[in-house]
Amino acid sequence: MTTLLPKRATRARKAAVSLAERLLTPHGIDRYLELVDPLLVRSEIRARVTHVEHPTPDTVTLALALSRVWRGFSAGQYVRVSVDIDGVRRTRCYSPANSQYGDPRTLELTIKADPNGLVSRHLHEHAHVGMVLGVSHPDGAFTLPAWRPDSLLFISGGSGITPVLSMLRTLRDEGYQGRAVFLHYADTADEVLYRDTLTDLAGENGNELRVAIGYTATEPHETGADVHGLFTPEHLDAVAPWWRDAETYLCGPPGLMGAVRTAYTDAGVSEHLHTEEFTPPALEIDTANATGTVRFSRSGQETANSGDVLLEQAEQAGLRPEHGCRMGICFSCTQVKASGCVRNALTGELSAEEDEEIQLCISVPVGDVDINC
Repeated sequence: MTTLLPKRATRARKAAVSLAERLLTPHGIDRYLELVDPLLVRSEIRARVTHVEHPTPDTVTLALALSRVWRGFSAGQYVRVSVDIDGVRRTRCYSPANSQYGDPRTLELTIKADPNGLVSRHLHEHAHVGMVLGVSHPDGAFTLPAWRPDSLLFISGGSGITPVLSMLRTLRDEGYQGRAVFLHYADTADEVLYRDTLTDLAGENGNELRVAIGYTATEPHETGADVHGLFTPEHLDAVAPWWRDAETYLCGPPGLMGAVRTAYTDAGVSEHLHTEEFTPPALEIDTANATGTVRFSRSGQETANSGDVLLEQAEQAGLRPEHGCRMGICFSCTQVKASGCVRNALTGELSAEEDEEIQLCISVPVGDVDINC
């Protein structure tokens, strides 16, 4: 009897919710719950901003309280954050900076305002306590292995510190006692994010974590940095002579990412390097040989195929499809292709299946294409 009661109660709750959904059609129960409190909705994850701080002139740190649908994350993963700007929902990917442990319904995000970034600039300028954002479940494979290595090296630059800091805080909470070095690059001392936090992490639990800072835009005699200038393999030799044997986690601007990848490839240890980046990749676009017509059937728009990705062509036709990262990561721009052939601009792969889901931001039409958009 004790095992049946909970099951019956669960079935009764589900039946009540199902009945409520039918009675509240066409809007559904969530549309009414959000009028009471947006964090009560059940079908989407919502987050309320509880604290706003600007650690540097071009960054903003947000503390978020999440709705009960949130199921947690693993250090290093990212989430898709959605915000309404001028009536259009925009989505971008950001990595939490907090430990995967602690309060399971909070997130800390630090976002750098890109001069050309619509969402990052909006949050930097307009985020306030009480603001409600949309948040996805976590995604990404930039995570520590379940078995923690004895030697770890972390490298980041600028706001790329966030997933790496999440890893460091998680290891701190686990009482990690292995050997670890964190090498972080910033233009100047004033632009180092989380400096006090890093100092505290390096001194906690008697661990062997060493924090090394590199300044890239000041003269050596002005800094007191551990390393100076743009990344070189000699920097690794100086702060972590054992780097060739360590599992390395890297996140930062393209120049840093490329230089570190080259160093690991030249050393023959690229299998030890794990990376995360949200920089748009170079897409393979051929506008000179484009043919056919693109039809956006839902809106009734047609346009001559320019050879660009479908998201760009939709916007040029005056449409405003939902999108996020514009680089094939967040899947916010996924739409159904009713007919025609498209080429993946990242991989070159062709696909001519009918009624298939495609990502507008990386799909290029090959001839006539019909999109349910």
